[in-house]
Amino acid sequence: MSEINFVSSAVQGDIVEIGMDIIKFGKTSLILNCEVRNKLTRKTIIKVENITMVNLDKNGKPTPHGKTQIEYVKNRLELPEN
Repeated sequence: MSEINFVSSAVQGDIVEIGMDIIKFGKTSLILNCEVRNKLTRKTIIKVENITMVNLDKNGKPTPHGKTQIEYVKNRLELPEN
């Protein structure tokens, strides 16, 4: 993970949202960017430029994840039309 940049403050009672974007699909890993924002003002609170997530097998060794594009949960839950 890269450095965590605290851009602005949040106060008790603020509603925050966490946004993640995939920057790169590797064979066994994904590189993500993350931004935490105030839900009402959309003001950025925290930014993390690079988060590397690695798919591991049961022995803790990197293993291919098979992903090449973003999948949304809503698309995975949609029923096919007859």
